[in-house]
This record gives sequence, structure tokens and C-alpha cells, in this order.
Amino acid sequence: MRILVTGGAGFIGSNIVDAYIDAGHEVAVIDNLSNGKEENLNPKARFYKIDIRSPEIDLVFAKEKPDILNHHAAQIDVRKSVNDPIYDAGVNVTGMIGLLQSSIKHVVKKVIFASSGGAIYGEPKVLPADEDTPLDPLAPYAASKVAGEYYLKCFGNLHGLKHTTLRYGNVYGPRQDPFGEAGVIAIFCNAMHGNKEVKIFGTGEQLRDYVYVGDVVRANVLALGRGDNEEVNIGTGIGTSVNELYARLKDIIGYQKDAVYHPPRQGELEKTYLANAKANEVLGWEPLVDIQRGLELTAEFFREKLVREKV
Repeated sequence: MRILVTGGAGFIGSNIVDAYIDAGHEVAVIDNLSNGKEENLNPKARFYKIDIRSPEIDLVFAKEKPDILNHHAAQIDVRKSVNDPIYDAGVNVTGMIGLLQSSIKHVVKKVIFASSGGAIYGEPKVLPADEDTPLDPLAPYAASKVAGEYYLKCFGNLHGLKHTTLRYGNVYGPRQDPFGEAGVIAIFCNAMHGNKEVKIFGTGEQLRDYVYVGDVVRANVLALGRGDNEEVNIGTGIGTSVNELYARLKDIIGYQKDAVYHPPRQGELEKTYLANAKANEVLGWEPLVDIQRGLELTAEFFREKLVREKV
């Protein structure tokens, strides 16, 4: 297949690109490198350094003629969305609409869309939240992901464009950015390996569904041929607190300091984690990496990265 991956130099997108190429697909990447990194780019992928809001996007579609659009480029920071909702909507809504227009014009067969199961359900009354849980976005970021899902459905109804929407839990693992506002595990690993202060905002008892990036990659591979016109949670079904993450990583890394607690941040949820029975049903997917193993793999990645940077 010919696959176009937006955000393909980013944390999740680059891991997906690697898997698609390893499976023998022909892959092109669009990324403006605002969050993505050139070092993440697979040398076998054709790369276009373009913002998804640019009119030049259509020229990439014309040249690449993709069978599949895998859309991972996004503004992902909840707090940034609260402070600048217009920017958030510009990237996550307007940018996506442009991609969908090009998809129709250039006869893309299917769109795989990265949504956020960790945000769009708000504070679910029943946990784990399944796909029938009412959508209740509590921050502009979540609202923009909901809008993206509805635009995708709309284009499907109007033009017959197939889609699979993957509603991720909190994805973590190798290549995650330890310097952004999102990605507590990467931030903790980087701080602990550098023997720096670890900050926890709020009580630390907030629960999230932490899903390992390798498991997320498998869902994106399976979605190439399954799950047409479905919205599917990709999570572990288990809520893990920030305090538990800290304790596990402290033990794995051998960190000696105590965490420093700070006031909670606006727009963050208290408890959410995802049911995954539908993913098993429609994709044949289930998580294979538990939180302990995933944290060990992630901690080792950041340890090796720190060693390389010191050489």
C-alpha cells in the first residue's frame, strides 16, 4: 500500500512509520517538525516538511497518490489548548478538514485517525469507559478531537470515505518528548536519570490509562485492513495513578529523591481509563505490554539516550 502519515516524525507517528515500512508498505511523511524530530524519520520514507494547514498539502497528495491517510499530526497539549483555543482548533480542526478535502480529491481509500480516548469522555460516570460513553470534552483539545471525529464521519457520509478512529489512552514509550507539557512518563524518566527534581501536580492520585507505544503501533497496522467506519478505544482497561508511576520508575531507575508536589493544573481530568473489548472484536487487538514492562523499556530508552548525549 501507499501510505501518507502526518506527524510521521513525532513520537507515535514515527514508530508507526517504521512498522509500515517493515511490513513492506510505501510510506511518505508530512511533518512541520514543530514537535517531531528529524532523528525519528525513517530513511526509507519520503519526507515533506510542511504544516498540515498549508495549501501545499494538496501537492503532496497529488504526487504521492496514497491509498491510506494515517493522520497523527496534532496540537496535543491540553493546557496549551486552554490558553490558545484558536490555535488548537486551527491545527486540529481546520488542518484536518484540509486533509480530508485532499483525500476526497485524490481518491484516498481510507483514513486512520488518532483521537483521544483519554480526553473526549471527560470524567466518565462508569469506568472503564467504552465507546458508547457520552462524549463530554472538558478542554478545547478534547473538543477539537471530537470535532475531528465528526468531520471524518461527515466526509464518510458525503463521499464514501472509509475511516477507523483510534481513541488512544495515554501513550508512552521510546521517542516520547521529555521536554513538552504532555507525557508524564517521559518527563519523569528524563528527570530521574538526570537526578533532577520530579514534579507532581495535584495529589498524584489522578488515574490514566497508560498504553505502550508498541501496542498502539500494532493497532495502526491492524487498522489498515480492519475496523472500517468504527471508533475504537486503544487502552489497557486499567487506571494507573501518577503516584504509582513515580514509585515504579523510582524503583526501576534507582532514583533517591522525593517528588515535589505542586498545585493541580487547569483542564486536567481526575480519573479516566478505557474499555478495550471492541478493539479485540473489530481489530483483533489487545495490549501485550503491561505497565511494569513498558516502564522498564521506556526507562532504558532514556538511559541510553542520556549516555549517547554525553559522548
